[in-house]
Amino acid sequence: MDEYQASLVIRAGAQVLLTSSKDPRSDQRYTEVRANISEALNLIATALRNFEAGTEDPGRAADWAADLNRVADDLTA
Repeated sequence: MDEYQASLVIRAGAQVLLTSSKDPRSDQRYTEVRANISEALNLIATALRNFEAGTEDPGRAADWAADLNRVADDLTA
C-alpha cells in the first residue's frame, strides 16, 4: 500500500467514525475511542514529519505535527 492509498483508509475510517458517533449509544466506551483517536493522531503526526523530511521545506510539517500531538494529548488527559 502506498501513501495515497493509506490516506484513503484514514479518510474512510474518519467517515465511519463520524457516522457511528451519531448513534445514540456513542457514549459507550468513549474512553477507549479517545485513546484510539489519540494514538492515530500521533501516528499521523509522525507520518507528516516523515513525508515532509524529503521536501524542500521540511519545517512546515513540524507545526502541523505539534498541533496533532497536542490534540492527541488533550484527548487522553
